Amino acid sequence: MDCSESLSYQKALFWFRRDLRVTDNKGLNACIRGSIEMLPLFITSEWQHEHPWTGPGRQQFLCECLQSLSHNLNHLDSGLCFRKGPQVETLIKLALETGAKAIFFNQDPDPYGKQVEKKLVLEAKKHGIKVHAYHDLSLHAPGECLKKDGTPYRVYTPYFNRWIELEKPRSSQRLKLPPLIPNVEMGSPPELSHWGLTLPKNHHALPGGEKAAKKRLKQAVTRVPYYLAKRDHPAAEGTSRISQDLRWGTLSIRKVYETISTAAQSDLKNHSSYHTFLKEIAWREFYLQILDHFPEVLTKEFQSVYYNLPWQFEETYWKAWTSGQTGFPIIDAGIRELLQTGHMHNRVRMIVAMFLTKDLHIDWRHGEQFFNQHLIDGEIASNNGGWQWSAGTGADAAPYFRIQNPWTQTKKFDPQGDYIKQWVPELQEATPRQLFTDPGGGISVHPGYTPTIVDHNTERLKTLSIFQTHREALM
Repeated sequence: MDCSESLSYQKALFWFRRDLRVTDNKGLNACIRGSIEMLPLFITSEWQHEHPWTGPGRQQFLCECLQSLSHNLNHLDSGLCFRKGPQVETLIKLALETGAKAIFFNQDPDPYGKQVEKKLVLEAKKHGIKVHAYHDLSLHAPGECLKKDGTPYRVYTPYFNRWIELEKPRSSQRLKLPPLIPNVEMGSPPELSHWGLTLPKNHHALPGGEKAAKKRLKQAVTRVPYYLAKRDHPAAEGTSRISQDLRWGTLSIRKVYETISTAAQSDLKNHSSYHTFLKEIAWREFYLQILDHFPEVLTKEFQSVYYNLPWQFEETYWKAWTSGQTGFPIIDAGIRELLQTGHMHNRVRMIVAMFLTKDLHIDWRHGEQFFNQHLIDGEIASNNGGWQWSAGTGADAAPYFRIQNPWTQTKKFDPQGDYIKQWVPELQEATPRQLFTDPGGGISVHPGYTPTIVDHNTERLKTLSIFQTHREALM
């Protein structure tokens, strides 16, 4: 795929994918510079009712992002064309109909998206259509941050030490769009009913779109000075809340890095908080490069020593976990927050994920899929990395013998129970001590609340035995 900047086409298509903004968009800017007339477009998928990697909340957020993008393009005297169907066939058909001789887009990080891109290149070549692809998703492409011997990093800290040294790309100004290719039926943004979906009752998520994302970035700048102190406390407004905007591309990662770095330069007393936030950006890019170099992580454990672990699947445990009815207050609060908002605090994600894999002994792949179906910010690489970290099987993962105790985690990060009581109304009258004191298995922490479905200490010992036995069998 040619990424040359010295281009000139009478007509070209720009294919929006997960980069739903008009500002600092590498592929869009290249198409603007390289065409006299252009047609921005989005291709809507045609699956119905269920999908393994998305759900109603995510699709609603996508719909809002597309409505915003269409509005913004119309305001800029352009527009957004909507089509539905198989991506490659739809792109080729539209290029032939409009006479476009080039297709521009930003690259996708996951294996399926890469397969689509390869197929598009082959099909376009048959029709004399040029394809131009750009890396827009992260500050550094997976091949830019490598060890001295040219191999990818498998551990985060040395990756970060190299990553932070690299010169960061600058954001760009929005360019004036060329005229639309004329006489094209533009269509309209999809609604949730297109996929046969409806939002659950009481679902309330952040609004989608570039305008809302820019507002959240401004708010994030005011929170980052306190990030180090507050980020692990789910009841506090201590995180940036821009992760869904990076996932759907309503914010540019270059603009985010630039904004936070600029703020850091004038707030030296809070240097550690800014540095910690930038390390989280690097975690995102670490997992993106893991997925790029080791795509098998989507189906297998990153550490081969843990292939074929004897995971168990108890239906009653799974239903209790996915509905927030485990009897463990911090677990239930996290799941209920997720189901109602499409979001879960990052510290709680770790506790919830480790509980599923280490207390309930359920395969991390089940949890990974559940998160991706519900998290509006569900990023395939980070979600996989996080789940394998919690399971003890991933890149730079927590050792299998480090098993978070949900009761002590509650005492440390939600000591007054403010977060728990926000999402678990049955516990409004419970004392903080009741919320972080282990009652044992099968016992409720408070009248009217679900009894604990397991005993943490018992399951912890069971997990240690499972992992130790598995490792010893390989020696």
